[in-house]
Amino acid sequence: MTHPVDVHVGKRIRHRRWLVGMTQQQLAERVGIKFQQIQKYETGANRVSASRLWDIADALEVPVSFFFEGLETTETESNESAPADILGDKEALDLVRSYYAIPENQRRRLFELARVLSDVA
Repeated sequence: MTHPVDVHVGKRIRHRRWLVGMTQQQLAERVGIKFQQIQKYETGANRVSASRLWDIADALEVPVSFFFEGLETTETESNESAPADILGDKEALDLVRSYYAIPENQRRRLFELARVLSDVA
């Protein structure tokens, strides 16, 4: 039986890995383990030890606390217009990665357009 905290930490590992464009294999190599272990961590099937979480945080260039962010958030606090687990949505993460690949001046204009469109809807 998986523990909700292990599942949350695994989702945050996957989220960050996707955000930086890293494969499970690449992360595993940086940490010194097999990619299958990364798969198990990301699903919450295996619990991540403190030292391994430290290594993963280092490889993904985030503080260890990153993996616990949002853990206290209740459903009533979440944004009603977005999916409850937007960080676990690959399409959303791909969109964010693509957005930040756009030059800053164009990105601002795109952001303003999105705001106008979302106000209309």
